[in-house]
Amino acid sequence: VGGWVGVKPAAFLNLAADTMHNVTDGLALGVTFSQGSGIPTAVAVFVHEVPHNLADFAILVQSGMSKKSALLAQFGSSVGAMVGCILGLHLPTGPWMHA
Repeated sequence: VGGWVGVKPAAFLNLAADTMHNVTDGLALGVTFSQGSGIPTAVAVFVHEVPHNLADFAILVQSGMSKKSALLAQFGSSVGAMVGCILGLHLPTGPWMHA
């Protein structure tokens, strides 16, 4: 964390919120892929995430992170999507859940 000295609190808040956001994206992907309709959801998530992550990167850099640290932090927060997807793939499905 020594490289993050002087980083504004907004960067850490952004990373926490982005991680939670990525978990919900992963859940949506996992559930829809388990029901056989994941491709449209994947395309929608991709189109949504590209500008979102560019904006997050800019926020992290403006909050005092180096470009390298911002990229690594963004990669770390994206692990939330993998966690969400794994959870979504293993959720029980039934008539109550329709994508």
